[in-house]
Amino acid sequence: MSDHWFNQAACRGKDPDIFFPRSGESPAAARRICATCPVRLDCRAYAFAHHITRGVWGGLTELERRKHRRNGAAA
Repeated sequence: MSDHWFNQAACRGKDPDIFFPRSGESPAAARRICATCPVRLDCRAYAFAHHITRGVWGGLTELERRKHRRNGAAA
């Protein structure tokens, strides 16, 4: 998988803290950015392929990615 998608990401240049909400904080701001992103699925696939366990990637939170993994889905 090529990582050139990073250059097209809607989150590029945004505050990274948005994508790593603290306990009890909503991931809504990150999800809004992800919803407009043309490479959202590439980002999500990257998070699964690299076993990233923290943050919002491709519009999915840590918990949502964990559920996908348990159900055998990769994206």
